Amino acid sequence: MTIQIADVAHDANIEGHLIGSPVSIIREYATTAGGGPRLHRHPYVETFIIHRGSALFTVGEEQLVGVGGQILVVPALVSHRFEVLDGGYEATHVHASERFITEWLE
Repeated sequence: MTIQIADVAHDANIEGHLIGSPVSIIREYATTAGGGPRLHRHPYVETFIIHRGSALFTVGEEQLVGVGGQILVVPALVSHRFEVLDGGYEATHVHASERFITEWLE
C-alpha cells in the first residue's frame, strides 16, 4: 500500500497494521512552546527523526535538547517525554510496532 505524505495531516498518527507495515508513525508538528506528551513508555523502541525546530527530551534520568537534523532513539521500556521549545518542532516518530502501545506514567 502507498500513502502520499501530502495526504497525511501534519499532526497525524498512522498505525502500521492499517497499511500492512510493521511500524507505526506519528507526524508531529507543533508551533507553540511548552507542548508535548506527558511521561510515558512503550514496550518497543521509538525513534524520533527531528526535521525542524527543537524540543527538550527527558529520556530516563537524562535531559537533552533535540534539534532539527538529529535522530533520537529511545529504547524499549525507557520512560520519556518532550517539551517543544521556542521556534516549534516538526518530527516523525517511528514506533517499532504495528500498533501504538503506550503506558502513561503521569
